[in-house]
Amino acid sequence: MRLNDAGRMVEKWWQELPHKFPAVTVDESVVMPNHFHGIIVINGPVGVDLRVDPDSRVDPTSRVDPDSCVDPGGTHAGVPLPTVVQWFKTMTTNEYIRGVKTLEWPSFRGKLWQRNYYEHIVRNDLGLYRIRQYIIANPARWPEDRENPTIV
Repeated sequence: MRLNDAGRMVEKWWQELPHKFPAVTVDESVVMPNHFHGIIVINGPVGVDLRVDPDSRVDPTSRVDPDSCVDPGGTHAGVPLPTVVQWFKTMTTNEYIRGVKTLEWPSFRGKLWQRNYYEHIVRNDLGLYRIRQYIIANPARWPEDRENPTIV
């Protein structure tokens, strides 16, 4: 993809995520003409294993949900993904609106981003490799994408 100013702006805010959320690392990403793919890594506190382990359940009398991302001290073990995505969408939308007003970027109707997002938990190195390859190959598939406005 050859990014225009708006695409470079989205890329810029993607790279800002680790500065806003120190527990977050960004991995492979690609800005597409009408969507975005990216891998967000949420790092927990040192010494806390965030992997799902069915054998390590909390005391059944505890009020802590064993499937939540809460450490034994009761604090969240990592920044919640919805918070990260909301911030990214907010920052890019606000800057895009400024671009419409001051740089003659094309206006948009309704919302810049769709209401929700697709998430997938990467569970192993093979899964991470496959998702990275999907993201890297996405621009080559754009000519056949049913969302491509040039396809009749």
